[in-house]
Amino acid sequence: MGRSRRTIPEELLLLALDPTTGTTAQPQTLDLGLAGAQLVELALAGRITPDGDRIAVVVPRPTGDPTLDHALELLRRRGSPVRAVHWIGGPRLGLRQTYLAHLERCGMVQAVPGQVYGVLPTTRYQACGDGTGTGSAVRGRLDAAVRTGVPPDPRTAALASLAHAVGLGKHLYPGNEGRSARTRLRDMIRYDPLGGMVAHAVTHVQNGTVGPPPPRRAPAPRATARAGSGRSMRSARTAGVF
Repeated sequence: MGRSRRTIPEELLLLALDPTTGTTAQPQTLDLGLAGAQLVELALAGRITPDGDRIAVVVPRPTGDPTLDHALELLRRRGSPVRAVHWIGGPRLGLRQTYLAHLERCGMVQAVPGQVYGVLPTTRYQACGDGTGTGSAVRGRLDAAVRTGVPPDPRTAALASLAHAVGLGKHLYPGNEGRSARTRLRDMIRYDPLGGMVAHAVTHVQNGTVGPPPPRRAPAPRATARAGSGRSMRSARTAGVF
């Protein structure tokens, strides 16, 4: 996968990065969005495909992106298609930090160490780059789709769907004046069915409406079933039913 184009997880993180504070908006839900964005990116790369509400690996060949390839390998190890909600809702601790470190290695952001209250160490991140893949360029592409109403390409539609799903709408288009833009951001979900499916899965996980998969029931042994039937028949005869 060429590095001339940012991946959707990277773009989502750049959108969430606040240029003033150097922190990310919606930190509690951003990891879910990044996990969902990985699915969309892998699907666009032809490595996975949707199978109803599940995700199936069709080409396990690495993409060349280390974070995406790690996700692809985890999906491959499942052995069978996995529900998108269960993948997104699985352990994703540190995914945001992994992508921040990845963007720093790529020269997309710069880590700025600091302190909170003059005591606790903290790290802020500032976007940088040559203007072709920075947060401002990503934001400009999204703004063009939101404000012009022109149907976006699948990548931009998926990015918009995920941004809405993790709650970045109020960060990108705040206040009453941004209400119509937030509505159009939400409505772009219709331009990319895959991105929309993943975004819905992110929302379900956030709302806690997804439970664990039901356990598979082993079939009852036939001998036990016949013995049970025999006892039932004898009880019935004793009771005078037959």
